[in-house]
Amino acid sequence: MDQAEGLRAIIKASKSSSKALARVIAVTSGKGGVGKSNTAINLAIQLKKLGQRVIILDADFGLANIEIMFGTVPKHNLCDLIYQGKSIQEIITRGAGNVDFISGGSGIVDLANLSRQHLIYIIQNLAQLDTMADVIIIDTGAGIADAVIEFLVASDEIILVTTPEPTSITDSYSLLKVLHQHTRFSVEECRIKVLTNRVENQEEGQNLFDKLNVVVGRYLELPLTYVGAIPQDNRLAEAVMRQTPVSLWAPEAKSARAYERLAARLMDKEEQTEMKKKGMAAFFSQLLSGKK
Repeated sequence: MDQAEGLRAIIKASKSSSKALARVIAVTSGKGGVGKSNTAINLAIQLKKLGQRVIILDADFGLANIEIMFGTVPKHNLCDLIYQGKSIQEIITRGAGNVDFISGGSGIVDLANLSRQHLIYIIQNLAQLDTMADVIIIDTGAGIADAVIEFLVASDEIILVTTPEPTSITDSYSLLKVLHQHTRFSVEECRIKVLTNRVENQEEGQNLFDKLNVVVGRYLELPLTYVGAIPQDNRLAEAVMRQTPVSLWAPEAKSARAYERLAARLMDKEEQTEMKKKGMAAFFSQLLSGKK
């Protein structure tokens, strides 16, 4: 049995199981500093408030934004599962608001050098996340680095965070262009959702999306969905300095309310019906299929 066949067998087994598969959402951005990790954390907290079991995977390797924003230092990370034989339970850290997260570390870039047996072991462990979470949020790196694009190609659902800054809009388009040109990217199997951040009001957020959508539709013919806006909010900035998510520190703040609306929209019945959940085994198997 070759490596690909072994991974396909794991996916088939996970899909045939009576256990529900987790919904995997990748949160990304065309450039750094636009609020991507803040979105991942506050969305997770708001989904938790709605009764969802949520785990964040910090895939922004080397920066550790999630643990910094939570003010929590994990004992283990994904590298310890890959190279030290730790179990999936051992590498999960409890963050603020009882939201669990997994620190990525930096070792995933070396996955191409692992044996088939080792890769299957990793996939089998990560597939256990489907029994632990209803929603898994992947906080990717920013920009168009290979590692970021590979995570997005493997995703069924992407939230692209952008701001009114001209460079943010341009970089968002560049990311979508690179993603669209990737040989393994499927327009039919991935839903791309745009969240506008640091806008003055809802109108500015809608206008920002419309501008991006027109260009993307004209040159890439890539369907985008607008999922809302997060307003400019000094209380969010203060929460970051306190290393406490604004959704916990100031739940009445306008940014926290906006994240609350985002979570509610993502959990809308119609939205849920349209989503096809594949779970973590399929996600990582697709991610690793490009590492040959």
